[in-house]
Amino acid sequence: MSNIPSKKIDELVERAQKGDAEAFGGIYDELVKPIYRYIYYRVEPQIAEDLTEETFLKAWKALPKYKKTKHPFSAWVFRIAHNLVCDYYRKNKTTSEIDENVADENRSSSPKEQVNLKLNQVKLHKAIKKLPENYQQVIILKYINEEENPAIAKIIGKSEGAVRTLQFRALEKLRGLLSEKKEDF
Repeated sequence: MSNIPSKKIDELVERAQKGDAEAFGGIYDELVKPIYRYIYYRVEPQIAEDLTEETFLKAWKALPKYKKTKHPFSAWVFRIAHNLVCDYYRKNKTTSEIDENVADENRSSSPKEQVNLKLNQVKLHKAIKKLPENYQQVIILKYINEEENPAIAKIIGKSEGAVRTLQFRALEKLRGLLSEKKEDF
């Protein structure tokens, strides 16, 4: 997920725990995009920015209590984001929404390829929305945010074995939805 070495993040965390706001800024810079993407795929686009901001505010406030574990620091921040998304849905009693308008950093310059990519994104978006919430979460973390299984396990509060099982089942279900001949997408 992150290009910054975990040792560097650990150093930034140690400095931030001592009150170094600039160090926390470095952590924020590294994690804001993947955290935003995770939240964006789970809530309405207009809510994603607020929940992302709230995630980092909570992380900053709770940072003195953070204890390093075998899991990366990012898993701790993702867990905060996950809890905020759950709280949001508990309060609002709405369904998960994944927007197909997420920017693709690898856009092709060919208009034809861009149209085909957009159509595929829309179909994938609609298929992901049909998955159960736990399948959506695993697909987003693993294949959109490129998280490793140990971090995903920490984020969703399950064992690595359970994560692998969820991934397998989610991909099977997604594959089935994408291969359906119905044009209800």
